[in-house]
Amino acid sequence: MIKKTILRVEHITKTFVSKKTLIHALTDVSFTMDRGETVGIVGESGCGKTTLGRCVVRAHDASAGSVFYTKTDGEEVDFLKIDPKAMRGIRRDIQMIFQDPYSSLDPRMTVFDIISEPLKANFPKMPKPELEAKVMDVAAKTGLNTSYLKRYPHAFSGGQRQRIGIARALVLNPRVIVCDEAVSALDVSIQAQVINLLKELQRDMNLTYIFISHDLSVVEYISDRVGVMYLGKMAEYAETVELYSHPLHPYTEALLSAVPVADPDVKLQRLALSGEIPNPANPPSGCYFHPRCRYCVEMCKQTAPEFIDYGNGHHVACHRAAELNLRRMNYGA
Repeated sequence: MIKKTILRVEHITKTFVSKKTLIHALTDVSFTMDRGETVGIVGESGCGKTTLGRCVVRAHDASAGSVFYTKTDGEEVDFLKIDPKAMRGIRRDIQMIFQDPYSSLDPRMTVFDIISEPLKANFPKMPKPELEAKVMDVAAKTGLNTSYLKRYPHAFSGGQRQRIGIARALVLNPRVIVCDEAVSALDVSIQAQVINLLKELQRDMNLTYIFISHDLSVVEYISDRVGVMYLGKMAEYAETVELYSHPLHPYTEALLSAVPVADPDVKLQRLALSGEIPNPANPPSGCYFHPRCRYCVEMCKQTAPEFIDYGNGHHVACHRAAELNLRRMNYGA
């Protein structure tokens, strides 16, 4: 099967102004994703994951860069630069599932109204029977009891509310969905149900996901490729198996060492990170990670590393990636 690129994010930068201070939320972030795959975005809180997702769907306008989207007719457009009227049609193809299933649903609207709202906004002349049929269909696909559509969000559990949010995102039959911490507010057992639901929907509807999370185990399970972010920059980007078995960035290495293993006989060698995440309003010179990196050398403090492909689509922004990779290959270190 030939893979077709559906989204190319190139050099996205986003800054916010707070009390005359520039906050560098995203700096020169680039990655690509193919139709029907899941790209996981991971990193510590405050690294820019959610801002990236919002820039991709244009909930935030990026300060610089491009997001090239391949439409159903094969035309590629940079929807960060097109006018609002043209963007309206593309928004049907790119939807978002929000983190908190409690605050992302309007408590004054019934479940039917919540799910049907995107249809009413995009197709105001849609006949009522057709609208009702679409809502019933997507509710059934997401495992919602269709007899409960006249109820309000407060009557549902967290997992059921997240299903409502998923149904709202699916009702326009999108091609790309940004899942912003879509399972982080749920119990572990409910997380598994929602993740399996997302995978089933992806298989049946050929959906493409950007899955934002801080849970590395969940990301490993659901993702085809993974991007690791640090202080608004993409530190590493590779296929999931390659990244989890062969991390080339010291930050990724430290994150993976903290993932618990369900085996009491396995002794983990955790790599503790010293210090705190720097202030995005005043990021360090050179490599942003150098104040916390155990491999830091003088060059790391002076020059920002380039985001380089080290083979097989494994991109890393680290001056010492090639050296560390060679050392691991030779000594298993």
